[in-house]
Amino acid sequence: MSGNYFVTGGAGFIGSNYVARLLERGENVTVYDNLSRAGAPRNLKWLQEKFGSKSFNLVVGDVRDSAQLVVSARSADIIVHLAGQVAVTTSVVKPREDFEINALGTFNALEAARLNERNPVFLYSSTNKVYGGMDDVKVVERGNRWEYENLPFGASESQPLDFHSPYGCSKGTGDQYVRDYQRIYDLRSVVLRQSCIYGPRQFGVEDQGWVAWMIIAAQTGKPISIYGDGKQIRDLLYVEDLLDAYDAAIRNIDNVKGEIFNLGGGSENTMSIWTEFGPRLEKLLGQPIPVTYGDWRPGDQKVFVADIRKAQQTLAWKPKYSVDRGVEELFDWVRRNKNLF
Repeated sequence: MSGNYFVTGGAGFIGSNYVARLLERGENVTVYDNLSRAGAPRNLKWLQEKFGSKSFNLVVGDVRDSAQLVVSARSADIIVHLAGQVAVTTSVVKPREDFEINALGTFNALEAARLNERNPVFLYSSTNKVYGGMDDVKVVERGNRWEYENLPFGASESQPLDFHSPYGCSKGTGDQYVRDYQRIYDLRSVVLRQSCIYGPRQFGVEDQGWVAWMIIAAQTGKPISIYGDGKQIRDLLYVEDLLDAYDAAIRNIDNVKGEIFNLGGGSENTMSIWTEFGPRLEKLLGQPIPVTYGDWRPGDQKVFVADIRKAQQTLAWKPKYSVDRGVEELFDWVRRNKNLF
């Protein structure tokens, strides 16, 4: 679908990758970002060097500034709302800031869409954290990993919501607002509950983007801490596969507006955060990696695997990158770009 794309958080990890994809196919793109995250200026510089500084519109703005957001998004045909506070741990320390960025910021973005006479498509980057700890779902320990006892395909969109942590509450608030704006205002919106997304241009830190963080730490000699027993399971989705899903949702918007989709690697692309990832990383690095262990962190799930069958069936989408291929791609990107860390 062609048109004017407006990407909040467009200098972030997912945003910069999507902006690059859009520019490669000749779309008109506005990047709306406050450039507050450490990787954002580096991603912006990369976009400008790769495509030229005049290849896209840049608005240095904050989603908490509703007036600026409304004006900046006035000509948008597709709004991809990726801006947000992204770490559970930060939300616990700064709950008001987390709320203002994620909940109020998403409300502001929705209002910008509602007040836009073009009736834009609105994609919202939500999170699996809206399902909370899933205490009602039994998990069992099998060898080097935890697994769901009775969910062979993972957790579906019908899993009860149970916002856990300020981050879960703020993202969940946005999640439900986006859904309801379709019902009340007929906004062409879609909620995408994303699992563990990873890939190039991800400047991961210890409390967010763990796959990238561990790969970066391993290659730069930074200490790695494992919280819990390292057997926690996540489903991993490579960023290019995620962006394929964005394109599919936009392309099929008339059929999927108002829908919610889980987007992750699914049951075929799972990995424990250390008992399985550790050996993979050591093999790529060519040497043992020392780690320390700490207590479980609040809200940390022993298992999260997204049931992605709805997205597969409705969007005709499926992940193309295996965990091995994706991790190797990210490892090679970090190796080639060590000067950035």
